[in-house]
Amino acid sequence: MLFRRRKPADLWERTRTMVWPRRSFWRSAQYFVKRVLRLTATPHAIAAGIAAGVFASFTPFMGFHFFIAAGLAWCIGGNLVASAIGTAVGNPLTFPFIWGATLETGRLILYGRELSHGAPIHLGKMLRHLEFSQLWEPVIKPMSVGALPLGIFFALVFYFVTRWATFTFREQRRKRLAERARRKAGRQAFDARTATSS
Repeated sequence: MLFRRRKPADLWERTRTMVWPRRSFWRSAQYFVKRVLRLTATPHAIAAGIAAGVFASFTPFMGFHFFIAAGLAWCIGGNLVASAIGTAVGNPLTFPFIWGATLETGRLILYGRELSHGAPIHLGKMLRHLEFSQLWEPVIKPMSVGALPLGIFFALVFYFVTRWATFTFREQRRKRLAERARRKAGRQAFDARTATSS
């Protein structure tokens, strides 16, 4: 393979790269943006795919974000690759904020101001013993409910921003290609005139 590493990355290196990129977060974000803008699909399909991925990132169903995003993208005519890229909004840096916001929003919607209902939950113990039935009511249910308004809001924001960025990128690219073709035609005309005059 042309660009393969000399020394394959071990488990520690791959885990570290998932949490903290080798170069920088800004460079990784630029890579994802360019990857999205260069997809061969309509601006609506790309933006709808990104919006589906963003919405899926707000759901508490870890491990199913790609499937949720792909299903939503298929329903609204979005690009499947863009939906997979859109799930990158949910990452180790943003998940604590997303989970906290969806939990509090869901509790506010379900229980109003009366948030003190029952004894405090022991999340670590529940996860250790996989007590899903006890975990559903105090955590997963409010997060699922809170994910709806927050996910829809951020999905719409990403939809409009992505659609505008895709349209602008393609328009600038079209102008660049037209200018390049015009210059090339001018050079060819100049070469032809030079050849006939000599």
